[in-house]
Amino acid sequence: MFSGENKAGEPSVRAWYHLPGLFEFGDLYRAFLPLYRDHRECFYSWCGIGSIYGAPADCLWGGGRVGFGEEKPEAAAELMREYGISARLTFSNSLLREEHLDDPRCNALCALFEHSGPVRNGVIISSDLLLERLRQRYPGFYFVSSTTKVLTEFEQLAAELDRPEFAYVVPDFRLNMALDRLGTLTPEQKARVEFLCNECCWIDCPERKACYENVSRRNLGEDCAEHICVSPRAERGYRFSDAMKNPAFISIEDIRNLYLPAGFSQFKIEGRSLGSAVILEFLLYYMTRPEYQLQVREEIYLSSTLDLF
Repeated sequence: MFSGENKAGEPSVRAWYHLPGLFEFGDLYRAFLPLYRDHRECFYSWCGIGSIYGAPADCLWGGGRVGFGEEKPEAAAELMREYGISARLTFSNSLLREEHLDDPRCNALCALFEHSGPVRNGVIISSDLLLERLRQRYPGFYFVSSTTKVLTEFEQLAAELDRPEFAYVVPDFRLNMALDRLGTLTPEQKARVEFLCNECCWIDCPERKACYENVSRRNLGEDCAEHICVSPRAERGYRFSDAMKNPAFISIEDIRNLYLPAGFSQFKIEGRSLGSAVILEFLLYYMTRPEYQLQVREEIYLSSTLDLF
């Protein structure tokens, strides 16, 4: 299939990607991860997979997106265990109340994933109420401050980075290019900033927080209409080509030439609500050497078990 020497291991990894679809794209990752493990010559040596994140469909604690993942939790946990990848539960509902904290399904997910593999698993979180409960009940997790908090001011980001509860903090994508201010962070703070690379949202959107809160309400089962996007290009939906034109887009050249030299190493790829074919394009663009992209794409497309659309 592929030519070249198989380079096992990742001794020179400096950038870590956090990929979407723990429960949404299991079939895609079952096709991709063996290629990534067994044919490392096809992929950039300087990057690796830091985690795969997501939430099942109809998840009370879910946020950011209304979940549609149908992967069985046990199967998702087994896949991450097989490849030694950190699983992150996306529990970023910002409107949780005390009565929601004993939800049996979400607690069962925590019990399953807290100690399910050789690497530590995490929870992406927005609610401080949920954070305190999970810290007490499931201390084996690490925690990630969700981008759904919409931290658009540098001072907000700096304060969040000073909270010892969080291993990583994902700022609003509109801080991506504030490199002068970001450069003033300490090395320890820089190591914990996780940039959202490929957001397609309108950079001038005044309703991003309201949009996330609407998702939280819908995941709680509240009777509310879906939030209407105010972007002038909303009818196009997500397109990677549009995201690349976003002023806050972080390209692979930006990662190599700007962010890594400045001391940043964590990069989040959004896409839980998109199709497998689009996620594959992210994996090709951000991780795969150009000369092997067609071969990797063909191997994935020829998988008899994968419905890319």
